[in-house]
Amino acid sequence: MTKPLILVTNDDGIVAPGIRVLVEIASEMGEVVVVAPDSPQSGQGHAITIHDPLRLKKVNIFPGVEAWECSGTPVDCVKIAKHVVLKDRQIALCVSGINHGTNASINILYSGTLSAAMEASVENIKSIGFSLDDFSFDADFKPCRPWVQRIMQYALEQPFEGGKLLNVNIPKLQADQILGMRICRQADARWVENFIEGHDPSGQPYYWLTGEFINEDHGEDTDIWALRNGYISIVPSMHDLTDYKSIRGLKGLSLLSAEQHL
Repeated sequence: MTKPLILVTNDDGIVAPGIRVLVEIASEMGEVVVVAPDSPQSGQGHAITIHDPLRLKKVNIFPGVEAWECSGTPVDCVKIAKHVVLKDRQIALCVSGINHGTNASINILYSGTLSAAMEASVENIKSIGFSLDDFSFDADFKPCRPWVQRIMQYALEQPFEGGKLLNVNIPKLQADQILGMRICRQADARWVENFIEGHDPSGQPYYWLTGEFINEDHGEDTDIWALRNGYISIVPSMHDLTDYKSIRGLKGLSLLSAEQHL
């Protein structure tokens, strides 16, 4: 029986500890190909490289696994994996991460981890973005392993209804402290941002972005609630950003447009 083809990528860079865990788990389930950034690309969102050429280099980082490092963004990695490295072979699943730090709530918009997975979903490939709520480079990913394995196995065996993307966030807990998994909605939260101004040795100003994460959504069906209460959050996500509830209320704009042409 032909093994399913699994594409592995991330935004922390190809040598980050989190991606190694994904590669090890995926290798137990199918044929694995890694295409990941050659340097950290956190916060790149859905950026793509259009003004510079992309560099692609085969590397021997994961024993027995074909791996390539790419000079571009996480989304570039998925694009070049599909159209160059794999030459339009059928990809059964794309997994991105495991990210060092949470990508719950509004963070999905900024995350390179989730954008890579979302790019795969745009190509009609099942995809999962995995994140651990621990920003440390030395984060302990061992408690994640059985849960990540279970979710990936489900994704390979079951059809996804509607969208093709799952945003999975894992709390920073020991394996026996994680209470389970919850299917959630994205919490309605935001960053309140501030720029710290400084001056370089020549006296020119520079600015350093800081911020505080504010969550005023107290629903117990959100990803933030799940993480704070010991659960893994799973948010089915999609690239269609249409606010369907607002369409009817904005019909008046169409009428105004029509009146101008009377």
